[in-house]
Parts: sequence; C-alpha cells; structure tokens
Amino acid sequence: MTSTLDQRIRSVSGTTVVLEGNDIDTDRIIPARFLKHLTFDALGQHVFEDDRKQDLARGVTHPFDDPARSAATVLLTARNFGCGSSREHAAQALYRWGVRAVVGESFGEIFRGNCGTIGLPCLTLSGADAEAARAIGAADPTAPAEVDLERGVFRIGERELPAEISPSLRDAFVNGTWDTLTELRRTAGDVAGVAARLPYLSGFRTG
Repeated sequence: MTSTLDQRIRSVSGTTVVLEGNDIDTDRIIPARFLKHLTFDALGQHVFEDDRKQDLARGVTHPFDDPARSAATVLLTARNFGCGSSREHAAQALYRWGVRAVVGESFGEIFRGNCGTIGLPCLTLSGADAEAARAIGAADPTAPAEVDLERGVFRIGERELPAEISPSLRDAFVNGTWDTLTELRRTAGDVAGVAARLPYLSGFRTG
C-alpha cells in the first residue's frame, strides 16, 4: 500500500503458521466471551484462546504460541475453515494477530466475506496441494511464502501451487476497491455533488 488512499493488495509474503484439522469454526477462532469487547483492537491476543489453553494444559505448544511463528503472515489451513457463526470478530482476531492471508482447502462463505471486507484474502488450493503446503510450512517455520493474487498462485519453499479466489474478490483486492470507506473518500467530490442535488438532504449540508 503506497498511501492511505491506495489499498491495493496484489501479494502477501512472509512466513507461515499452520493449523491442522477440518471444520475449525469461528467459535474456536475467537470464543464468544470476547465479542463483548467494544473495539477489535485487543482481539489478536485472544485468537484461539481456548485451544491454546487446552494445548498448554497438555504440554503442547499451539501454533499461535510458537515463538518461531510469531511473525507469520500467512495462515495455512485445511477444509471448511471459518465455518459456524457469522461473527466478524473471527476475521478481525486473525488480522490483529498478524495474519495477512489465509490459504486452505475451503472456507466458510460468511467468514471468507468478512475477511474480504478487512483486506484479508482467503485462497483455496486443491486438497493435495493444501496438504503439501501445510507439510512444508510445518517442517520449516522460516520457509518463505507468497500469495500472488495477480497470478493466482501460492509459493512456499520451492513449490509454486495454483491458488483460487473468486474473480470479484480478486479484482477488489488487486484494484484496491475492497475498502468501501476508501472508495467513498476517493469519490468524495461525486458524493457531494449528488448530495447537493437531492432536496431531502438540504437540511444536512454543512457548507
């Protein structure tokens, strides 16, 4: 992003954090008790909180507690990630933790949409490719990863895998139109012109 008005997301690069298991729902991503927060700011520290506590009690390090993954930007998942309730907090929690792209076999549709509205692209791989990507990421926390939205590929280590995203979401990310507030700011002059021509808005003019 080159300016506050340039919201184009053409690629995401970095390292990975890997989650195994199908049907990981939004209740697990961010437990319901954290929906009471007035803002999204602190949600990142609570992402997968119950899963992390359960792993800690068993003497296991959850991927989101692994120091080697603390700077990861790409989340690798399996099938039907983000299913369940429609809470937008799930996408926000991942984003606030540091995730900037999610790559998996499939996603809950509402979750994918919620991610799209905050600039968090979700791309799908075939089952075999998703499994291979997770294996590479799990074996090496330093393996470089890149989501290339323009070319529709995901690179990890030495592998380049075809990745899919809906054409409308891809265009929104690549062209920077995913952010509706930014779009309003870009077209502020047009908006003001239309408002000036609408008689029922005349009482709301400020200048």
